[in-house]
Amino acid sequence: MRIDTLSTFPDMFSSVMGSSMMRIAQEKGYLNYQGYDLRKWTHDKHCTTDDEPYGGGCGLVMKCEPIFEAYDELCSEGPAPYTIFLSPCGRPFSDEIATELSGKERLLFICGHYEGIDERAYSLASDVLCIGDYVLTSGELAAMVVIDAVVRKIPGVLGAEMGAVDESFHDNLLEYPQYTRPASYRGMDVPEILRSGNHPAIATWRRQQSLARTAALRPDLLQSATLTPEDEKFLRGLS
Repeated sequence: MRIDTLSTFPDMFSSVMGSSMMRIAQEKGYLNYQGYDLRKWTHDKHCTTDDEPYGGGCGLVMKCEPIFEAYDELCSEGPAPYTIFLSPCGRPFSDEIATELSGKERLLFICGHYEGIDERAYSLASDVLCIGDYVLTSGELAAMVVIDAVVRKIPGVLGAEMGAVDESFHDNLLEYPQYTRPASYRGMDVPEILRSGNHPAIATWRRQQSLARTAALRPDLLQSATLTPEDEKFLRGLS
């Protein structure tokens, strides 16, 4: 997969894209990441990417001309990108959307800043996403969240074949509790079942823990979860 970012602050991506799984994904050839500075497509000596809003108001609005010119040039460099804007007006980002995006050949993230982006630029959007009901100064931060969630869905990136299967929000359930050594620490013990070597029993325990945690913390997720008759019987026993 190729992922491009277009931003007035491209250096913000350096640490995230150069560390951990994002770095490994690139080294293994699963990800081709390219970050672009929007200022490259400005035409004044100050490389201005924003201006005062029409109609008055506080703050500055990102200009549409550099975005359109950058988009045109980037589209000439290979397959047309699936272009994503990050905005409070977008559809709520989810694990399901991350899986959907991981199947795209090329993604382009256009990152807003300041008070927002000239509305005309949104005509380039294939999708507009929102990562939560709050406002960030930087669209770059929101883009990093989406990129991380998407890249780890690419087959092979996590190493283990089933790496992303049992995580939170898979099948609309929260993940079961995880433990590692030591078996006992400050009076807190790892559940005996996890040390039993009985893998069918462990699988049942983990499923039930996932159901119980979801019921307690995010009961809304159960409305769209795929539940077996055994799952439903277990949940009835919790009430």
